[in-house]
Amino acid sequence: MILPGADLFDPRIDMDSDFSPVESRLDHDFSFAFNDSNFSDRVLKIEIVADLPDVKSAGDGCSSITEWTRNRKRRREDVKKDKAVEIVGQSEEDQALTCNIPDTEDTVAYENQDLEAVAMVEGSPTDAQLDFHERGDAAGPSSDSSWSMDCSTVLRVKSIHISSAILAAKSLYFHELFLNGIKESAQRDVTIQIHAAEEEPLMDLLNFMYSNNLSANQATALLDVLLAAHKFKVASCMRYCSKLLRKIPMTCESSLLYLDLPSSILMAEAAQPLMDSAKKFLAVKYKDISKIQEEVLKLPLAGIEAVLSSDDLQAASEDTIYDLVLKWAHTHYPKSVERKEVLAKRLVHLIRFPYMTCRKLKKVLNCNDFHPEFASKAVLEALFFKAETPHRQRALAVDEPNAVSRRFIERAYKYRPVKVVDFELPHQQCVVYLDLKRGECALLFPTGRVYSQAFHLGGQGFFLSAHCNMDQQGTYHCFGLFLGMQEKGSASFAVDYEFAARSKSTEGYVSKYKGNYTFTGGKAVGYRNLFGVHWQTFIQDDSNYFMNGILHLRAELTIRHFDLAR
Repeated sequence: MILPGADLFDPRIDMDSDFSPVESRLDHDFSFAFNDSNFSDRVLKIEIVADLPDVKSAGDGCSSITEWTRNRKRRREDVKKDKAVEIVGQSEEDQALTCNIPDTEDTVAYENQDLEAVAMVEGSPTDAQLDFHERGDAAGPSSDSSWSMDCSTVLRVKSIHISSAILAAKSLYFHELFLNGIKESAQRDVTIQIHAAEEEPLMDLLNFMYSNNLSANQATALLDVLLAAHKFKVASCMRYCSKLLRKIPMTCESSLLYLDLPSSILMAEAAQPLMDSAKKFLAVKYKDISKIQEEVLKLPLAGIEAVLSSDDLQAASEDTIYDLVLKWAHTHYPKSVERKEVLAKRLVHLIRFPYMTCRKLKKVLNCNDFHPEFASKAVLEALFFKAETPHRQRALAVDEPNAVSRRFIERAYKYRPVKVVDFELPHQQCVVYLDLKRGECALLFPTGRVYSQAFHLGGQGFFLSAHCNMDQQGTYHCFGLFLGMQEKGSASFAVDYEFAARSKSTEGYVSKYKGNYTFTGGKAVGYRNLFGVHWQTFIQDDSNYFMNGILHLRAELTIRHFDLAR
């Protein structure tokens, strides 16, 4: 028998909707039957044992997320101490059930642990037999009535009249318990054991399975119900808690707290909208890492992962992000073995090596924080990407297999990436390609400028800068392109240079300006009106200089001779 309106583990009717079928079937309210012997076929005995020493209920006495976080941290520390003195005869599975919230301080070490509920079935059998579809691939609860999950003294026992049909329809845990095919599944009395801190969340969860509503409305209480719903595998309640938590204004503390939940919850489909909201909040808050780098360095692992995952991260270049990751890793993981492990498993796939400069990629090959095999693979892949045509690079950026790591997606860099081709003979020469999107150019009006990443010629650093400025007579705005030398060293360079741009009419690069200049540190040279047209003509939709929304610029530099200052 399948109950009308039962969600059977929260099947999604509309995958694009934020609401589960439970919320769209509120007319199926069985709250009248909760704990009523007339509508129940079993008795759920809840043995309540003491919490860990000095641990209160997660929400007990807490007025804010900050205080609740401190309670969780104390609980994690207590668990660590408790693990040092294990109860004799306690199995590995028992240990995972010793506390209300498992130790997730070190998410690397504990990423595969799940919090499982364990029940003991006892009492007299009943004639009631329910016909549900088998779920042979799901892990069921223990049915060993002689096994106890904890050696703690039972403080009290609470008995609740339950309907096995309702609970089995909403909870995969109870579904497996009542329909596992052995004789205990038909017994009337079912005993589970929980800690005192879990009592209120469990009662709210049981009520939800009957009424589709929760009494909890504060973040701390909703998080406890979410944990209970995960423990007893009630997907619809997890989704409902996630929706309510997203309605509460997000803070840095709360977002980090959500991302610090056990890994099994983080990976649960029902909790994904909440995790996505937490990651988005952190990504926006720490968007401009160049201005708040010290704050970013203090973030925990889950926080730095959320920030580095963002495509909109504002940084000088991917080189600076790479340096930030290594600095963070050395700060939080001073031991080399642990640092390598965290970098390899959690952070390296968030570094977008294809957008790093070749000079920095050389350093990756010699970095002791990476395994040599990975470093070689990452650098080789980056170099192949740089050698691709712009069209192929854009295709790789949207390629579905790369959607997880997003390593081919360009961020909002302060210094725009360039492609450089170097020559040694007959003269030292380099050809530099700079592509700018129409939107990037539009943002330059009326006095903006954008810089390229540094490139090197003759051992000296140079850069390109695109400007929106006034023409020579100061009568109208126009697009300008300039070449500058970084303030480094004391050399003087005589450089021949040529600026070119692709046009729709020729489909190739057309020379726009040639010149020569003797550079010293910090000097720049260029042309104020590269295309000889007003800004409005340059930027308009039918502009001759944008191909598929991209402005393609090229600069050729040749060193004729250079003199070292004496």
